[in-house]
Amino acid sequence: MSPRAQMTRQRGFTMLEILVSLLLIVVGLLGMLGLQAQATVAEFESYQRGQALILAQDMADRINANRKSVLCYVVTDATSGSPQLGSGAAAAVCASPSTGTAVTRAMATQDLADWSQSLLGAAETTTSGTKVGAMLGARGCVSYDAVTGLYRVAVAWQGMSPTISPATVDARANCGLNQFGTDSNRREVAMSFRIANLVAP
Repeated sequence: MSPRAQMTRQRGFTMLEILVSLLLIVVGLLGMLGLQAQATVAEFESYQRGQALILAQDMADRINANRKSVLCYVVTDATSGSPQLGSGAAAAVCASPSTGTAVTRAMATQDLADWSQSLLGAAETTTSGTKVGAMLGARGCVSYDAVTGLYRVAVAWQGMSPTISPATVDARANCGLNQFGTDSNRREVAMSFRIANLVAP
């Protein structure tokens, strides 16, 4: 074999090696692109969970600050007929004369309206006025268990990918139930607390 033919043959092998290298680089870049997409979704899920925890703590603080009208804050999701906070529906006005005073009842009504606006994302808006400062489809619920004396503040929203249903972990996790398609798309954070009765017997 002449030296020229041998050189031509080696050039062919070099071209093949370059193509294999390019293929490996492309596969690696596609893997990194997929990893970046998953990281973006995970970051957004984390952001939404953080927002939900802030909103749940906000309502717990509002309730603690207005203890005389604590029962005015007890709202649930639409499955029980009450308006959902965060859906845009007006919260029910607490008109029970046995709960606090007219001033504390009005404060509770305003707190629920403000919380509903926060769930809609009113804390941050685009230049066109679209509310974007909260989670996807956020809903808020406050419930009371007369047996245990526990108040439960919950915030639900739509996740980016399906996981297990919140009700699988906690049977009380029903805030925003049936609002986000399959229940595996629903996320929920909640906190339970008691309100001390500071009135002397």
